Amino acid sequence: MAPDTWFIYLAAAIGLSLSPGPNGLLALTHGVLHGRRRTLFTIAGGALGFVLIIGLSMFGIGALLKTSLLWLTVMKWVGGAYLVWLGIQVWRSPPVGQSLQVDATPRSRFSLFRQGWLSAVTNPKAVLFFAAFLPQFIDPARSLWLQFLIMAGTFGLIEVLTEWVIASLAHQLRGWLQRVGRRFNQACGALFMVIGAALPWRV
Repeated sequence: MAPDTWFIYLAAAIGLSLSPGPNGLLALTHGVLHGRRRTLFTIAGGALGFVLIIGLSMFGIGALLKTSLLWLTVMKWVGGAYLVWLGIQVWRSPPVGQSLQVDATPRSRFSLFRQGWLSAVTNPKAVLFFAAFLPQFIDPARSLWLQFLIMAGTFGLIEVLTEWVIASLAHQLRGWLQRVGRRFNQACGALFMVIGAALPWRV
């Protein structure tokens, strides 16, 4: 992966990790309930789930590219349109802080890990997102395995760090999201729309 492409991917991955979603919400609520150390198991499960989805998406796309490079162009434009649509949905979604559900039931470390993993892999929006997102960065001329290691490693690390910060600041962030959640959603939605509109034009 070219350095400039990686930096764009890094910025997009940070934006995705910061956007409202089930795993971020889970890190927030588990941070409130169980503290940041125990929430690491939740975070690790979610990150592993996302790496699995990235792998399935990338190698599925790679198999398709062996048929015709035309599919890469098609997937970029369809994916870009999906990202714009997703951005509109995030923009219009209710503030995260208003929908927090707190369940004080004690959970084991494995239960926390499993809940984080299931939250990632059972989210159909995550599968659709990565199927739309990854073709923008895949270079058919380079090793797919190497690109998978770079993309999955980058996203996994960003996801862990972001959710760790969310869990560590859970009490403060919860109140903040209740106050400015609408504007936060609009900022994340605008980011998705910009990514979706701009990336398909890249060669």
